[in-house]
Amino acid sequence: MAELPGAEPDVRFSLANERTLLAYQRTSVGMLAAAVAVVHFLERDALALLLGLAFVLTSGIAAIGGYLRFRSVDRAMRAGRPIGSGPAAHLLSLAVVISLLVATAYVLLAGR
Repeated sequence: MAELPGAEPDVRFSLANERTLLAYQRTSVGMLAAAVAVVHFLERDALALLLGLAFVLTSGIAAIGGYLRFRSVDRAMRAGRPIGSGPAAHLLSLAVVISLLVATAYVLLAGR
């Protein structure tokens, strides 16, 4: 049953939306921790710095994208509109894949 526009959404859906936001934020913190570890523990060469930067950018995409998704879903629930899909998960997935490719390049080229 659809919510009436302006009505308070079911608390279960609001809490699920908050849990999703927190999952994005945990991902962001994890990626930022990975960036700090890379820059701190690996050699200071261009590829290690690129890897750290990739992790920082991925962290930012997770934090900002998750927040924007949270707000979008909340507005849709309160207006009684369909939630739809947003770009946050797609962008985050792409950023993680790029970070993993840079990490793979580092592992393969670091021993040379």
